[in-house]
Amino acid sequence: MERKNAWEKYPEGKKRKEVFQFAEDYRKFISECKTERECTTEFVKRAEEAGFVNLDKVLEKGTKLKAGDRVYANNMGKGIAMFVIGKKSMEEGMNILGAHIDSPRMDLKQDPLYEDTDFAMLDTHYYGGIKKYQWVTLPLALHGVIVKKDGTVVKVNVGDKPGDPVFGVSDLLIHLSGEQLEKKAAKVIEGENLDLIIGSIPAEEAGDDKEAAKEKVKANIMKILAKEYDIEEEDFLSAEIEVVPAGEARDYGFDRSIIMGYGHDDRVCAYPSFMAMLAMEKPEITSVCLLVDKEEIGSVGASGMQSRFFENTVAEVLNLVGEYSELNVRRCLAASDMLSSDVSAAFDPSYASAFEKKNAAFFGRGMVFNKFTGARGKSGSNDANAEYVAHIRAIMEESGVAFQTAELGKIDVGGGGTIAYILALYGMNVIDCGVAVLSMHAPWEATSKADIYETKCGYVAFLEKACL
Repeated sequence: MERKNAWEKYPEGKKRKEVFQFAEDYRKFISECKTERECTTEFVKRAEEAGFVNLDKVLEKGTKLKAGDRVYANNMGKGIAMFVIGKKSMEEGMNILGAHIDSPRMDLKQDPLYEDTDFAMLDTHYYGGIKKYQWVTLPLALHGVIVKKDGTVVKVNVGDKPGDPVFGVSDLLIHLSGEQLEKKAAKVIEGENLDLIIGSIPAEEAGDDKEAAKEKVKANIMKILAKEYDIEEEDFLSAEIEVVPAGEARDYGFDRSIIMGYGHDDRVCAYPSFMAMLAMEKPEITSVCLLVDKEEIGSVGASGMQSRFFENTVAEVLNLVGEYSELNVRRCLAASDMLSSDVSAAFDPSYASAFEKKNAAFFGRGMVFNKFTGARGKSGSNDANAEYVAHIRAIMEESGVAFQTAELGKIDVGGGGTIAYILALYGMNVIDCGVAVLSMHAPWEATSKADIYETKCGYVAFLEKACL
């Protein structure tokens, strides 16, 4: 069942310009928002501009919610849940788009700064599934926050602004790497060797501090950081600083049909989900956009999908529409339909042996539905019901959305997971769907502009027509 190339829907003209404009807006977004905190900050700003009100303010005023009202809840600055209240009772369920906004990267350790042979270095711990050898000799940036003992939050964003310095992890020159090249790819670069070089000039005066006298380069870096951010070394203990590729996302290919950028997984699904949500005004069924953290490490922690944040927020919203009871919370969640908006692996002709072509996702053929993910016999998979798949098919075909179905590579080759199985615990219908990504989990990934646009259209169609 080969699918047509989605670009055929958009001959030169107004509609193709619309595809490129949406993709350009997304390209700018992922260029500026490289962490879950930055994504949440931007989404909150845009949501408020679109008339969404912070749930905390609604609760403080004791205002009741009615059909058409827009509210959002901010989860520790690392995630957001948005609601547009529908005309029907919430007990009848919600239409939910759920994606994650964290991406594979490196994090600074809590005691990261040290000096070695006249280099100032930062010690890191990689986050999520990465090929460690891909992260050497790249220009890297530092994004995050440092929280001082008095509660002051210092924002860090170095490496992406014009004139900024960048940082990097060194690699061994080819002339001396005979032994290194004999190692398996997983061991060519060890995790403990993914340390950043951040400076090499010694401080002119170390003062009376004997330790600083021995580590003059480190001392000089701390002088710079104290001047720039008003911090001391111990403030790293309460910091969350992420190491990400420096530079903006770029158009890729002579025809500019592709975007190469950092963090497509999973912001290429989160952004269309958010934009689809903004298009909802007075839906029949309550519409929800849920964007979460920590998916790349198992959806754990207070800002991950496994926390009770979403369930608690649904309970608060039910109370504000006058429908709260413990039973109604359960009924609402169980009656809901969800698209777990996550990426899929794009077929790569250079690595064709990893895919089974009949069941692979292809660039430019529209949004991708994965009935199941998981690995080794579908382990860890949601595996959507056939009835729900048929329902979703009907919505997409009626709406003229280009879509395809796929699984994540050949059986026994690998696999992956999403947040789908966690929401399915409530008994709701869930299926994975999103954008096909080339070079997934690499520092620079690639996605088709047509697929990004079709996915946004598919999300809009789902919010408008599911559960009707």
